[in-house]
Amino acid sequence: MSDWYYLESDPKHIAKERIRAQKLKGSQWWRTKLNQGVCHYCANKVLPTQLTMDHIVPVARGGKSQPGNVVPACKPCNASKKLDTPVDLLLK
Repeated sequence: MSDWYYLESDPKHIAKERIRAQKLKGSQWWRTKLNQGVCHYCANKVLPTQLTMDHIVPVARGGKSQPGNVVPACKPCNASKKLDTPVDLLLK
């Protein structure tokens, strides 16, 4: 499978979702997720400061910044996921 994607992303959608993500980062729901200290993908226990917000369906592929699409991920898992969706990961 290729590591290259050709996406015609909507800049307005991306800008709107980035604002929503920032608001979500300030929510009690997100702080609770971070304080659990568990990466969604590798299930390793890490410090909350080492977790990042990951969109299961990336914003560039139409994903939204809402609790059903956002999970805490360690930096290595988030970086290796790139623009993949769960289906893409299963097919690799």
